[in-house]
Amino acid sequence: MRQFGLICIVFLTLLGSCTNKVTKPEKLIDYVNPFIGTDGPGNTYPGATVPFGMVQLSPDIGIPGWDRIAGYYYQDSIISGFSHMHLPGTGAGDLYDILVMPTNSKFSKRIKENSFKPFSSFSHNKETASPGYYSVDLLDYEIKAELTATKRTGVHRYTFPKDDASQITIDLGYALNWDKPMDTYINVIDDTTIEGYRKSKGWAKDQRVYFVIKLSKPFETYQVFKNDSLTTSPVTAVNTRIVLNYKTEEAEQIVLKTGVSSASIEGAHKSLTIEALDFNFDEIKLKAEEIWENELKKIQISTVDTTKKHIFYTMLYQSMLAPTLLSDYNSNYKGANDSIAKAVGFDRYDTFSLWDTYRAAHPLYTILHSDRTSDMIQSLLAHYKETGLLPVWSMQGNETNMMIGYHAVPVIVDAYFKGIKDFDSELAFEACIASATDKSRQIDEYMELGYVPVDEHHENWSVSKTLEYAYDDWCIAQFAKALGKTDAYKTFLKRSENWQNVYDAQSTFMRPKLKNGEFVKEFIPKEYSPYFCESNAWQYFWSVQHNVEGLTKIIGGNNLFEKKLDTMFSLNPLPEDKLPIFSTGMIGQYAHGNEPSHHVAYLYNYIEKPWKTQELVREILETQYKNEPNGHCGNEDCGQMSSWYVFSALGFYPVNPAQGVYAFGSPNVDAASLNLENGNMFTVEAKNNSSENIYIQSIELNGKIIEQNYITHKEIMNGGKLIFTMGNLPNKNSKNTMALSSKVYN
Repeated sequence: MRQFGLICIVFLTLLGSCTNKVTKPEKLIDYVNPFIGTDGPGNTYPGATVPFGMVQLSPDIGIPGWDRIAGYYYQDSIISGFSHMHLPGTGAGDLYDILVMPTNSKFSKRIKENSFKPFSSFSHNKETASPGYYSVDLLDYEIKAELTATKRTGVHRYTFPKDDASQITIDLGYALNWDKPMDTYINVIDDTTIEGYRKSKGWAKDQRVYFVIKLSKPFETYQVFKNDSLTTSPVTAVNTRIVLNYKTEEAEQIVLKTGVSSASIEGAHKSLTIEALDFNFDEIKLKAEEIWENELKKIQISTVDTTKKHIFYTMLYQSMLAPTLLSDYNSNYKGANDSIAKAVGFDRYDTFSLWDTYRAAHPLYTILHSDRTSDMIQSLLAHYKETGLLPVWSMQGNETNMMIGYHAVPVIVDAYFKGIKDFDSELAFEACIASATDKSRQIDEYMELGYVPVDEHHENWSVSKTLEYAYDDWCIAQFAKALGKTDAYKTFLKRSENWQNVYDAQSTFMRPKLKNGEFVKEFIPKEYSPYFCESNAWQYFWSVQHNVEGLTKIIGGNNLFEKKLDTMFSLNPLPEDKLPIFSTGMIGQYAHGNEPSHHVAYLYNYIEKPWKTQELVREILETQYKNEPNGHCGNEDCGQMSSWYVFSALGFYPVNPAQGVYAFGSPNVDAASLNLENGNMFTVEAKNNSSENIYIQSIELNGKIIEQNYITHKEIMNGGKLIFTMGNLPNKNSKNTMALSSKVYN
């Protein structure tokens, strides 16, 4: 018996020892750093949101300027409040709706720089951000602010010190950068409920946010202001705000929750009722974290480099910050024709930065978010039904007409060929034709001349328009062919070759052309001119993604194409060269900080020099993304910059975004598992992967060696295993080739 007792003691001791060594399961949200891009040119925000949510609750510095285009700039030291809507990494100074700021008697200083609004100093040592959560100590007031969100609500928790003059200010007149309130309304329902709206204009001409705010503690008194003059509730004016007065005890917490709708106050009430019925901040935060964890689990990577893991999951996180929800729980939303529209059978999305996101973000969504992609396509078609055209760059139920192309077309066509067909294909084709034959944005001249000519506008962008239109036309041609529309197929296939009309054999560049058919005389390829959209002739030369072999042929064959690519990545700007604000992330003339360059490193695959692609892709992955606030080399642009990283880290990228083919690069993760919505799993393994072993020696798909430098969308979605064997020397004997770029594989 004594021996048995000793055995039990030993067993229990060992069991206890094992139990002590059990670690908590790894959470992918712990690898996300929302501060990446909040410094430098990234223009991201660090606040609380959920994937593709309507609310982006984030701190505002309150001072205008390019660096603060998302409301927040890491180098600043003050916070002027927390507003409910922000753009993720764009160059557009808009939104910042419904500013909330807690204060008390401990600090009353005001400064001109933030329009004399209340503010507080803060320290990054007392600041935290993670998916679905943000917190900061407002040092001058000794108030801790915490933020979380649901799809259509923003939830604040403020921990106050003891003070008889604690306040919460809700400011609808607050505006920043391009944003300007036009009509605001505040109505006090009772001592815990406020409702209203904020209608504004800026980049988007007619923005409407209806809201309902509920507070966990009744306010004792309040003051309502109309254009800075004291008045009574309800109040309507361009500039309104309300100050709620409290007496607080030490460490007392007040929760404020805001439901929003773009259609009505009733819709905003429903947002609160369904998504944030009570004031349990921690529970709402936990749900937001669970949502993010489940979305991040769609790709599970292996790497011994934790920094790389932080970057990967932050990029995956940022790829899901846009597009954003526009419809409410009544399915209502502010339509692009300024009416109140209804989304029947789908969620209506907006914030479509299509010139950016058609390249990699939307192709990524077709892999990871196929169900949501269906709603996005139906949202694009809803915009068409409301306006007669597909969106160019739409936001908050408005067309901004920013940037160029009709790039809703490749997004729709790509989704159609990838089997995402829960939409009316005939209506979609009609919409594509309407956008491609509209007479605005010089499309009429493009159809007449076969190119967009130079004109007197300061942002003519004639060469870039020609190239972007030609690519979109190729997409329409493929769509027409699939639908059996032979005449349309022939017409748009011919139009897709219009890029040749701006090719200048003398300079070997795409060159601006006058209406009379002559090229402009003054032309220096590396100069940034009004003829190229946020780029120069070097960067836009390669924008013939649909016919890389044709581009290779017109320049004189593989050798000359290779030399031009080599020069692209080695012709460094001179100290005296004037580089615009968007020309960042430079490797020679390649600018990773702006989208037209994003596919260029992969073009060596098309001329049987894949090892050069592998070198460059790995260089870009390792040098242009960092796990720090200044971690983006350019605007994040609604998921495009981050989606480039996600694709490239996995080892492949959609050079032609509507083709359903992904060119191989150089994976910088050791392994990855993609958990697809169709129930299949696709895994990637990079054997012998390291910072030195950047070259692919062989590629195996489902146990068979393959001899091409691409994988199809269908092969990924069917599930299986892709194995790269890596080495430290280029495999110049590889027989792997890239498919002809004009062949459709979907």
